[in-house]
Amino acid sequence: MKTFIAAALIGLSTTAMAEDMMKTSPLSVTETIDALEAAVTGAGATVFARVDHAAGAQSVGTSLPDAQLLIFGNPALGSLAMEEDIRAGLVLPLRVLAYADANGTTQLTWTPAEDLFAGLDISADAEVIAKMNGALAALTAKAVGAE
Repeated sequence: MKTFIAAALIGLSTTAMAEDMMKTSPLSVTETIDALEAAVTGAGATVFARVDHAAGAQSVGTSLPDAQLLIFGNPALGSLAMEEDIRAGLVLPLRVLAYADANGTTQLTWTPAEDLFAGLDISADAEVIAKMNGALAALTAKAVGAE
């Protein structure tokens, strides 16, 4: 499995990944983020934080649909972006949001790397963009059981 994810990190194109920045999960929001966290750590990356937006809203007396954010990265990959433009540190580490849509279906969504780095001195065809998009695609596919 690590070989598959490594290949995805290297070989997937930016264009293909930009078209696929949302996936439907057959699992609950919590189960989906659990599966994503397992995929991230299984690939050797680091989970920095898990944010439960619905719980945060509840803590201040408001209500949101179930929504959790996983913040993660791989310093070897993030450092490549930051070597090109240190301001990439403003948008890294990577983030994926799982939420319950209006029908109660769990969706996973994220921002493609080329959009994260828009306005920075990182070329749109930089290898790091393809690698990050490949990682996001592979990890989210594993999380929703579509690998």
